[in-house]
Amino acid sequence: MKKIAFILALGMLGQATAQEKDKAILKEYAPGYYQNTILKGVTDFQESQDESPKTVSRVKIDLTDKDLPTDPSAYTQLWHHNPVSQGNTNTCWCYASTSFYESEVKRLTGKEVKLSEMYTVYWEYLARAKYFVETRGNMHFGEGSETNAVARMMQEHGIVPYELYTGKNADQPFHSHATMFDEIKSYLNHVKKTNAWDETTVVNTVKSMLEYHMGKIPTKVRVNGLNYSPKNYMHQVLRLDLNNYVNIMSLMSEPYYTKAVYDVPDNWWRSDDYMNIPLDDFMATIKNSLKKGYTIGIGGDVSEAGFETSKQVAVVPTFDIPSEYIDESARLMRFNNGSTTDDHAMHIVGYQNRADGTWFLVKDSGSGSRNCGPECEAFGYYFFHEDYVKLKMMTATVHKNVAKDIMKKMK
Repeated sequence: MKKIAFILALGMLGQATAQEKDKAILKEYAPGYYQNTILKGVTDFQESQDESPKTVSRVKIDLTDKDLPTDPSAYTQLWHHNPVSQGNTNTCWCYASTSFYESEVKRLTGKEVKLSEMYTVYWEYLARAKYFVETRGNMHFGEGSETNAVARMMQEHGIVPYELYTGKNADQPFHSHATMFDEIKSYLNHVKKTNAWDETTVVNTVKSMLEYHMGKIPTKVRVNGLNYSPKNYMHQVLRLDLNNYVNIMSLMSEPYYTKAVYDVPDNWWRSDDYMNIPLDDFMATIKNSLKKGYTIGIGGDVSEAGFETSKQVAVVPTFDIPSEYIDESARLMRFNNGSTTDDHAMHIVGYQNRADGTWFLVKDSGSGSRNCGPECEAFGYYFFHEDYVKLKMMTATVHKNVAKDIMKKMK
C-alpha cells in the first residue's frame, strides 16, 4: 500500500508541476510615454532636467512567442469612456473610481457623461488637511488614496461634469501636481513644527493653494435650463445612490465575512468598510459582476515581474508561483512581507474566456498602458490574466447587486 501511495503521490506532483515554465529575463527599459510625452507636456517641467534619462534594467517575464490577448475588440466590453491620462499626478484612485461611476451613470440613465476627477481631488485635499489637524499630523500625507475615497467625497460634496471643472489651464495638456503637493506638504510640516493647530486657518490656507493651482470649484451645475447643486446633480440627474456600492477585499489575517481596515498607507483615514471575504468569493464576485453588466473598480500591486508595460499585460510567472498554488496563503504572505504593495487603481471594463483562463480588459489612467502610442487600439488599457488578479489585486468596488450573497453572510 505504501508503494502504491508513493507512486500516486508522484503522479499528483507531476500534474502539479505540469505547467510550462516561464523564463525570466533582465530587460532594459528606455524612457517611455511618461518621459517622452507627459513630462514634456507639463507646463512647469524644467527644461534643465535630464531629457534623456538612463535606461533601467528589471527582471521581467520573457513574453517572446507568447499568445497574448491584447486586442481590446476581442473582449466582451461594458460601456466606458475612452482612457484618460492622470498626467504627472498620483491620483489613479480618483481616475479609476470616476470612470467606474461614469459607467454606472450610463447603465442607469443611458447618459454618457464625463465627470470631473479634479473636483473630487480638491475636496480630498481639504479633508486631509482637516484630518491632519485632528490627528496632530499623525497620518500618512501623500497624493494617493483608495477607490472608496471617491464615494466618500461624493457623498459629502456631490460631483460636477468635467467641462465645468478640469482643474488645469485650458492650454495645459496634462495635469501636474508636483509643485502644488510640495507646497501643501511643506505648509503642513510647518504647522506641525510650530503647533499652529487652528483648523479653520489650516483648511483655508490649503484651500487657497488648491484654488491657485487648480481653480475655484463650481457651486452649481446647469442642465436643460435648470440649476442643480453638485449633490442634487448627482442624485437627480445622474441618479447615483452611493449606498448601492460596496468594497471587498480578501485577506485571511482578518475574519471572513466581517468588515475590516485595509491596512495600507493610502487608506489614510483608516476606512474599515471593506467586506473581507474568502478568495474564491472575491474572484467569483469580479467575474459575476462583469457577466451581469457591472464594471469594477480595482486596486493592488503593479510592480511585479509579470506586469509588463511593453506588452501591457499582467500575468503571474511560474518562477514567482505556479498557477495551481495561488491561494489565500500565498496572497497573505506577499501582502505581509511587503512584496505585494498598494500601488495603483484601475477600472475593469471587459473580459474574455480562453483555454488558459479568464482575461480582463483593464482601463488605466497611468502612463505604462500608453507605451504603444495613441494610434494603438490598446492605448490606455492593460490585459490581466485572472491569476494576477487573484494574487495581486487587493480590493474591489462593486455594485451590491452582485454581492447580495456575500452581504447575507456578513456578521
